[in-house]
Amino acid sequence: MKEEYIDKIEGRNPVLELLNSTRDVNKILIQKGEKHGSILKIMAIAKEKKIMITEIEKRKLDEIAETPNHQGVIAIVPPFNYCEVEDILSYAKERNEEPFIVILDGIEDPHNLGSIIRTAETAGVHGIIIPKRRAATVNATVYKTSAGAVEHMKVARVNNLVDTIRYLKEQGLWIYGTDGEAKTEYTKANLTGPIAIVIGSEGYGMSRLVKENCDGLIKIPMKGKITSLNASVSAAIVMYEVVREK
Repeated sequence: MKEEYIDKIEGRNPVLELLNSTRDVNKILIQKGEKHGSILKIMAIAKEKKIMITEIEKRKLDEIAETPNHQGVIAIVPPFNYCEVEDILSYAKERNEEPFIVILDGIEDPHNLGSIIRTAETAGVHGIIIPKRRAATVNATVYKTSAGAVEHMKVARVNNLVDTIRYLKEQGLWIYGTDGEAKTEYTKANLTGPIAIVIGSEGYGMSRLVKENCDGLIKIPMKGKITSLNASVSAAIVMYEVVREK
């Protein structure tokens, strides 16, 4: 398993999701005077799991936080464990389902990555593949934006997306890339069967080689004066089209 050094999970819902997962937690930091509402639930679960709880002043918690809204609670955790592409395929097989994978080609905004992970988890995606270079990694912002969904999503980091796409093709997957210049609208494509959807970067779309190695290109029709969507919105639209067709 690959590791990325992230050591904080911030916000009440993300910390609750964390505590309800199997991931290790080193300790929980609670803002003094915040012993009410969901904080009490967090403290109860932490005590049940014998996780150390430390109460600190808001000023100190603000200094430790990586995001602007920690909501009075931060969990200190071990590094995030990335999986291998094979783990994603094995997971689909274990569930007796055809693989459904999302490949992100250069998504650099951690908010977009978190939003995509959140939608992917609700849509039944088996795993997400990201490149090691020039792309957002799983950090505290991604965790918070995903509302803790990252705890339930397999994420693989690879050296070369093109090689990974070729490998997935060998495993029987069809690869569809989203591209504003594509001739086929996403609702007109056959998105059934073993499939991987490629979402390009926020500013430049898919790289040339990734695009050339897709089995097909699909687009979301634009009716207004703005000619592009946020990457996480595009991803959500196409993911749920796959769900609809399946």
